Amino acid sequence: MHFAYPPRKSSNPPPFRPRTSALPTIRGKRLKTIVLTGLAFLTLLWLFQRGGRSRHAPPAYHKPSGNPPVVIVTVFNEGKYGKGYMDMVKENRLKYAEKHGYGTFFVKSSDYDLHGAPVSWATLPAVRHAMTKFPDASYIWYLDQNAFIMNPLLKIEEHVMKPSRLEELMIKDHPVVPPDSIIKTFSHLKGHDVDFVLTQDKDGLSSSSFVVKNGEWAKFFLETWFDPIYRTYNFQKAEQHALEHIVQWHPTILAKLALVPQRILNSYSKEKGGQEYKEGDLAVRLYACGEAGEDTCETESQRFAQWKAAYQDS
Repeated sequence: MHFAYPPRKSSNPPPFRPRTSALPTIRGKRLKTIVLTGLAFLTLLWLFQRGGRSRHAPPAYHKPSGNPPVVIVTVFNEGKYGKGYMDMVKENRLKYAEKHGYGTFFVKSSDYDLHGAPVSWATLPAVRHAMTKFPDASYIWYLDQNAFIMNPLLKIEEHVMKPSRLEELMIKDHPVVPPDSIIKTFSHLKGHDVDFVLTQDKDGLSSSSFVVKNGEWAKFFLETWFDPIYRTYNFQKAEQHALEHIVQWHPTILAKLALVPQRILNSYSKEKGGQEYKEGDLAVRLYACGEAGEDTCETESQRFAQWKAAYQDS
């Protein structure tokens, strides 16, 4: 049995004629009403939540008042040095801080869980901890346990961090890692743009004495530097080489960094490591003293015992 083919469509269909029913128009109006009502409800909900946050949430950014102007941070490795030596280092910081109205923050490296990283990494959570404890401090000065402040007349906020002073001191267009790093400090950087100041020695960047400006950028910087990927990478010089890495590959950090001459902030006790201490310098670091035994730092510190007389005369 055969069925007939369906009739062929006409090659000349009738012209399009719109529907005469009002149903689509009614649906469109209802849909528009529903959408507008939903948007109005979401807007009211957003405004209500925003108003609640503005009443109860803390401000997004706290601007330090400058009280105290500076906090000096030192981390002690108790298993490496004797109590007498550490007490002498603390006395040195306290006398300087008392003279200028600064704060001090002393902690042990064991206070922080470094998850197996070298104890020198404790520098970073210690500085971050100090920022939390002293939210109104303008600057945080980290100074290594093997260093002594020698000139009580020099203030950090004037001798180092004052913008006009930084304009004089900054080493611009200079390799970040000497002698031939292709990444160099910015040549156009201005003093008021600087949030992080440190020095170089003969090997590279030195993290034994540095100053950071308290604020949101400093928090970002310290969290970046302390990232677990760097702590577990096993850099030869731990946090120092990690710093060299992030400074070279993160322009947002390099854009806030100023290198200053070593003797401004971080003179060494021996010329072997970098620029040697001269009378009048702010601070001296006992270069590599801890590598030769527990008592070596205390013995070498006697060469610079004149700091005690300097505080008496000032």
